[in-house]
Amino acid sequence: MDARLIDKSKLPSRYVTEGPARAPHRSYLYAMGLTKEQIHQPLVGVATCWNEAAPCNISLMRQAQAVKKGVAAAAGTPREFCTITVTDGIAMGHNGMRASLPSREVIADSVELTMRGHAYDALVGMAGCDKSLPGMMMAMVRLNVPAIFIYGGSILPGSFRGKPVTVQDMFEAVGKHSVGEMSDDDLDELEQVACPSAGACGAQFTANTMATVSEAIGLALPYSAGAPAPYEIRDRFCAAAGEMVMELIAKNIRPRDIVTLKALENAATVVAASGGSTNAALHLPAIAHECGIKFDLFDVAEIFKRTPYIADLKPGGRYVAKDMFEVGGIPLLMKTLLDAGFLHGDCLTVTGRTIAENMAKVSWNPDQDVVRPATSPITPTGGVVGLKGNLAPEGAIVKVAGIPADKQIFTGPARVFDNEEACFEAVTKRDYKEGDVLVIRYEGPKGGPGMREMLSTTAALYGQGMGDKVALITDGRFSGATRGFCIGHVGPEAAIGGPIGLLRDGDLITIDAIKGTLDVDLSDEALTARRAEWAPRPSTATSGYLWKYAQGVGPAVGGAITHPGGAHETKSYADL
Repeated sequence: MDARLIDKSKLPSRYVTEGPARAPHRSYLYAMGLTKEQIHQPLVGVATCWNEAAPCNISLMRQAQAVKKGVAAAAGTPREFCTITVTDGIAMGHNGMRASLPSREVIADSVELTMRGHAYDALVGMAGCDKSLPGMMMAMVRLNVPAIFIYGGSILPGSFRGKPVTVQDMFEAVGKHSVGEMSDDDLDELEQVACPSAGACGAQFTANTMATVSEAIGLALPYSAGAPAPYEIRDRFCAAAGEMVMELIAKNIRPRDIVTLKALENAATVVAASGGSTNAALHLPAIAHECGIKFDLFDVAEIFKRTPYIADLKPGGRYVAKDMFEVGGIPLLMKTLLDAGFLHGDCLTVTGRTIAENMAKVSWNPDQDVVRPATSPITPTGGVVGLKGNLAPEGAIVKVAGIPADKQIFTGPARVFDNEEACFEAVTKRDYKEGDVLVIRYEGPKGGPGMREMLSTTAALYGQGMGDKVALITDGRFSGATRGFCIGHVGPEAAIGGPIGLLRDGDLITIDAIKGTLDVDLSDEALTARRAEWAPRPSTATSGYLWKYAQGVGPAVGGAITHPGGAHETKSYADL
């Protein structure tokens, strides 16, 4: 694409590059070595979540250089910048996890502010870890300038004494170690081999779930989200994204032309079909909110209910993202769903073509068993289920991928904990009984604050061999690596007087993932009487960002959002 054919009179960068009044602005650009031609071309933000916190994001800076080459090759001027990320694998199991979900908002906000402040015309956004993917996509649809999403890619599986392993095995090893089933030396050996390369967690945890979403929703180039981080083909995808974003500028194809209600339904469909992370039920509503579209947990759950589970991916299955990429990638998954009528084929994508057009030349690979045909699923309904009942009037979510149908109904007495640490300590000491329903509350978006994930606790249970013998419910979240009968996002949360905050030890709780219900055996009158005795707990966040987050964050059912969203806009950034 020749940028000289693009009319800058309607692009945001005209405010910093065009006309005599912008001479001071141009002088800054000359100071960085730009030529006159480059200054008057469209300015393309290349945003990454690069940092040295974890392997998820460590390759993003290198991949950004390939994006910049693609932009420059198509006569655009790339402008690279970084934003934060909080990596859940490092933040997990301690107070650092309170920063995880709020980081999604900081990522979206900081990308927005950088783009606004410097008047960039388009965006290629690159992310590698759980919250950074939805955060970057939220920024794209909020700004509504032509944009393409690039996933940094997944990590390669490790090998422990000839057996492939992921970080999921690492967390579960902690549970094995706690009951004497793994020695200090074995734990030490495992931790040194579990994560052998750059890239995000390799199974269908939250990062790979949202990467799958990026292709299904139309914001990423086909196949680009499946290639592992170390594969050299990633640079080709990155360069292609840089070139293609210039095409989008020329054609004025914007994210909100792509992210429609139908596209969001497609995204929820691939989450269910792949047995993806329950966190998608938090992130898809948040992305929809940026577009001004109502699409809450119940809308997501309705799609989960009617979608077949067909991708045999960890943590419930056998394979990792690398395996699916090598047999046909995310398009293979989408192709069979489209052919069986589970996807909207008329949705526009960043290729400038529709989903159906993108899939036209994708052929089924019969010589693999990573993805089943949609007509012959692993289970006929999705790997993720929504729940509702007197314990969760605003809903809850559970991943059932890998759980036999006869294990999807559970009744047991409540064992109540007011934070994750208390529950983890009880689990570590085996201070619980088979058949208990462990309740972790005051961990919601507002009450945490920050809606922590509970992977350390759930993995420890599994490591102790108790993953299918107890259930766990929380107003917090679960990692995409969590397995077992674990119910998250229970709403309303305890901090605002939700029913989960009224529970007492011994209350009988019934979870029915087949019917989609979550109830406590208490009458409305009994719950009302307890509510009259309930008093809010003082927040642990009395200053700083977490205090600010707690003041404005909304409930999980709507995506835990923090601002009015696209429905309240009078004009998007792209039209200023």
